Amino acid sequence: MTGTDRAGRGGPGGPGGGAREPDGRTILLGVRHHGPGSARAVRAALDAVRPGIVLIEGPPEADALIPLAADEGMRPPVALLAHAVDEPGRSAFWPLAEFSPEWVAVRWALEHDVPARFIDLPATHTLAWRAADDHAAGRDPGARPGTASPDLRGDPLAALAAAAGHDDPERWWEDVIEHRGPGEGDVLAPFTALEEAMTALRETEEESGDDGEGGERGAVDVRDLVREAHMRLQIRAARREFAQGVAVVCGAWHVPALRRPATVAADRALVKGLPRTKVEMTWVPWTHRRLSRAGGYGAGIESPGWYAHLFAAADRPVERWLTKVAGLLRDEDRVVSPAHVIEAVRLAESLAVIRGRPLPGLGETTDAVRAVMCDGSDVPLALVHDRLVVGDVLGEVPPGAPAVPLQRDLTRIQRRLRLKPEPAERELELDLRRETDAGRSRLLHRLRLLGVGWGESAASRSTGTFRETWRLRWEPELSVRVAEAGVWGTTVLSAATARAEADAVTARDLAGITALAERCLLAELPDALAPVMRILADRAALDTDVGHLAQALPALVRSLRYGDVRGTDTGALAEVAAGLAERVFVGLPAACVALDADAAEEMRRHVDAVHTAVGLLGDALAPGRGDLRPRWRAVLRALSARDTVPGTVRGRAVRLLLDDGELAPEEAARLMGLVLSSGTPPADAAAWIEGFVGGGSGGGMLLLHDDRLLALVDTWLTGVPAGAFTDVLPLLRRTFSAFEPGVRRSLGELVRRGPEARGSVTRAGSGIPGFATGLDTERADAVLPVVRLLLGRAPAPEDNDLVGAGT
Repeated sequence: MTGTDRAGRGGPGGPGGGAREPDGRTILLGVRHHGPGSARAVRAALDAVRPGIVLIEGPPEADALIPLAADEGMRPPVALLAHAVDEPGRSAFWPLAEFSPEWVAVRWALEHDVPARFIDLPATHTLAWRAADDHAAGRDPGARPGTASPDLRGDPLAALAAAAGHDDPERWWEDVIEHRGPGEGDVLAPFTALEEAMTALRETEEESGDDGEGGERGAVDVRDLVREAHMRLQIRAARREFAQGVAVVCGAWHVPALRRPATVAADRALVKGLPRTKVEMTWVPWTHRRLSRAGGYGAGIESPGWYAHLFAAADRPVERWLTKVAGLLRDEDRVVSPAHVIEAVRLAESLAVIRGRPLPGLGETTDAVRAVMCDGSDVPLALVHDRLVVGDVLGEVPPGAPAVPLQRDLTRIQRRLRLKPEPAERELELDLRRETDAGRSRLLHRLRLLGVGWGESAASRSTGTFRETWRLRWEPELSVRVAEAGVWGTTVLSAATARAEADAVTARDLAGITALAERCLLAELPDALAPVMRILADRAALDTDVGHLAQALPALVRSLRYGDVRGTDTGALAEVAAGLAERVFVGLPAACVALDADAAEEMRRHVDAVHTAVGLLGDALAPGRGDLRPRWRAVLRALSARDTVPGTVRGRAVRLLLDDGELAPEEAARLMGLVLSSGTPPADAAAWIEGFVGGGSGGGMLLLHDDRLLALVDTWLTGVPAGAFTDVLPLLRRTFSAFEPGVRRSLGELVRRGPEARGSVTRAGSGIPGFATGLDTERADAVLPVVRLLLGRAPAPEDNDLVGAGT
C-alpha cells in the first residue's frame, strides 16, 4: 500500500495471485490494492480456510491501531499515517477503502477474534530511506509530505492485459476479477491462476537485462527485495507461533518472491543495517478523490466511487448504478424518468455483448448514460463522473485514535463550533457579530497562520468589516500539516501565537511584518500582537525606503478597522500607523523625483494606497497626533506642482485633490491645460492623463460629465505631432481601455458629434433630454425622508412637507 504502481508491488492496485504453501498451513492471497473483486475473493478465502492469524502488507508499527478498525466511529476511506517525530513533514500514508482487500482482511480478523499483523518493512526504515533519497536529490522534504517516488518501470497489470489481447488494463481487470460473483468455483482459484501469471511476468522482467549501471532493470529493485525479505521473516515467525495456519494478504507482485526459497540468514542480511528514524502512527480520514489520484500518495485508481458501488452491490450492480445516476441528474433538474433507466440498462447490456464482455462495465454504463440520459452531451456526464464515479466521500476516525495534542484540540474546537471537515468545497458566510461565527473566523485565521490551509478567504458580498466569506475544503494532507504545526504548541491558540512570534523575527521586509500584524489581529492573538508590534516599530524606525513604508501603512489601517469590529485594543497599532504616515509625508516628495516609467507607476500605486489609508485613519489616531488629512493634502499639492515629479504621479495627485473637494474644477482644468500645452513633451502629457483618469479611478465618468476636461484632452490629442503619436499611443490605449464599455461608447459619441454638440450634463442649458436648465432644490430635498429611514434616523418634523413638495 505504500508503493506506486497498480500491480501490488506495495503500491495501490495490481492483480491477485497465490494459493497454499507446500506445508498446507499457509495461504498466500495476492491482491490488487483497492480492488473490490480482490476484496470479495479475500473474504471468501478467509471464510473457507479459517487461519489462526492474518498477515497483511503494511507497516508493523500500526499493529496497535488494528483494534480501532472495529470502532463504530471508524468509517473508511481512512489511511494509516506515519510521520517522523523530529520532522513531522516527512510522512507516508497507507490508504484503505471499504473495498480494499487489506481492510476486508483486518475486519474479518477482528470479527472472528483472530490476530492480525502488518508484515511490510517498518515505517521507521521507509521514512529514513526517503529522507536519504531526498537529501541526495536535493529535494525539500516538506514539499511533498507522504509521497512515494513514481514507479517508471511499467505496470505488470498492463502487461498481463496486453498478453490477453486487451488494450485497456482496467477493463481487462474488471472482466477477469471484478465481475466475478461470489461463490463461483474454488475460492483459491483466482489467486492460483494470477500467481502463475505474475510469476511468469516477474521472471521475464528479471531476466530482461540490467539498467546500464550494473543493477537490475524492470519491476524489481533493491527495496522490493528488502521488503520481501522482511515479509518472509515475519511469515516464518507466524508459522512457528500459530499451528492452525497463516493467511498472507499482500500485493500479488510479491507472492512469487514470498514463495521462493530463501534462507533465514540471507533474509536477515538484507534487512540488517537499514537507516532508522523515530516515527509515530495514527489513523486519519481519507477521501475517494484522493484514491483517484495517481501522483503523490493517491492510490491511482480511476473510479473509486464505481468500485465502492461494485463492492456494496453484489447483485444487479448495473441497474442499481444507473438508478443512482438518474437520481443525481434529477437532483440537478434534468428530466430523467424510470423509462430512461430501463433503456440505459438495455443499452449497457447490449454494448457488453457487442464488445464481448461478461457484464457491462463502467465504459458501457457511461456510454449508456451519455446516450439515454444526457442526450449525447458530455456536460452532465462530467457531473456524473465527478459526483459518482469518483465521489466526495470523506472517511471518519474515532476520537480514541492516537493524535498529536494539537489535533485533539482542533477536533474539540471543530465540534464546539459545529464546523465539520468536508471533502467537497463549500462557501461559508460569517457574521462576526455572532459569537459562533466569530469563533469560526478566529479558528480559520489561526490555522492559516500555522500553514493549515483548510479555508481560503474569498471576496465578501458585503462591504462591511463584520462579514467574511470563506471557501472550505478538507484534504487528507492537512492532517500532516497539523502534525507539523504541533511543534509550536499543544493548542491552536498557543501554537498560532508561537508561530506568529517566530515569523515576525524572520520576516524579511516591513510589509511582511505589517501583514503579519494584520493576521494576528484577525486571529485574535493578543499575546503575539505585542511582540510583533515591537518588531514592527523597530524595523520601521530603521527603514528609510518610502515605498516600503507606503506598502506597510494600508495593512495597519485595515487592522484598525478589524480591531473595531472585534473589540480589540488597537492603541499600539494606531501609534505605529501615525508614525509611518508622517514618515511617508516627509519622504514621499523626494522619493518621487527622477523615476522611470515602471517606478513611476509603482509610486502612483503607493500614493493611492496611502491616500486610502489616511482617509480610513480618521479620528482613530492616538491623542495629540491630530488629523493627518490636512498634512496629506499638502503633500498632494506639493506633488502636483513639481515638474520633477513624473506625470503619472502629478496627474493622480490632482485627481485625488479634486475628488476630495480640495481643488476646484476650474483649477483642475487649468492645471490640465498647462500640462497639455504644446510646451510639454507628449509622453509626459500622456502619463499625466493616465494618472488623472486611469488606474480604475472612474476618470472616464469625470471626462463624460465635465466637457471642459474632455475638450482639453481632445484638443491635446488631436494636436500631438505625428512623429510622437506612435510613442504615446500604447499609454493612451492602456488608459482608455480601462474605462467601462458604456463610458467608452458615450465618450466616443461625444467626440463624434464635435465640440458644438458637447455640454456638461451639470451645466445649465445643455439641451440634453431629461435634464433641466438648473437645479431644483425642492425636488432634491424630497429624498431626505427616505435617506433618514435607510440610516435608521428618526423622521424630521418637516418630512411631511418635503414629501408633499416632492410629489
